[in-house]
Amino acid sequence: MKEKVAVVTGGTKGIGRAIAEALLEGGASVVVGARTEGDVREAERALGERARGVVCDVRDAGQCSALIGAAVEAFGGVDILVNNAGVGRFDPVADLSIADWDAVIETNLNGVFYCSRAAIPHLKDRGGGWIINIGSLAGKNAFPNGAAYNASKFGLIGFSEALMQEVRHDGIRVSYIMPGSVATPGFSSGEAEWKIQPEDIGRIVMDLLATPERTLPSRIEVRPSRPPKK
Repeated sequence: MKEKVAVVTGGTKGIGRAIAEALLEGGASVVVGARTEGDVREAERALGERARGVVCDVRDAGQCSALIGAAVEAFGGVDILVNNAGVGRFDPVADLSIADWDAVIETNLNGVFYCSRAAIPHLKDRGGGWIINIGSLAGKNAFPNGAAYNASKFGLIGFSEALMQEVRHDGIRVSYIMPGSVATPGFSSGEAEWKIQPEDIGRIVMDLLATPERTLPSRIEVRPSRPPKK
């Protein structure tokens, strides 16, 4: 991973932070994006000299372009894009506000498009690379009160598979990871102990990046190995 440059959206907490840490440990330089200035600055300090933080709301195409541009300016290019930023709003459709619907679709789906669109020319300039999209098992398993979240993650699958076929001959591999229950901030220790840990997803990203060039694991589903018995 030495001399590789990665961009991770939603990279200051949870899964994104764990992915950024794994990439840095592997030798890459990393730019993390997130909406909150304080979180970005804290992550930049904690992650060290090969990391940069950029305030980026992925709902804004201009900010996504600026995020990719910051990586090019700081480290000379982009080799890896991890589209991790995401939000969830869970209400019946009749009660779901238009603002909440927009927030979910614009973050979880539009943001992936904006960042990928901005990154592809730079990935091509480097002779190829990876786009890794963090989806969810909710992208294949619908559930009540999850219409907005399900729609965004179902859409992410379609987007990822189409993009994979578009750019594979440019040397750009596209994969999407579909975790189940992850112990992200906010869970109690007892509730979180059986869940997937953020660092587990970081390890999966690193395993993906170690795949021989002739091989493309395009879809990875991840579940807790021992969830509570029903």
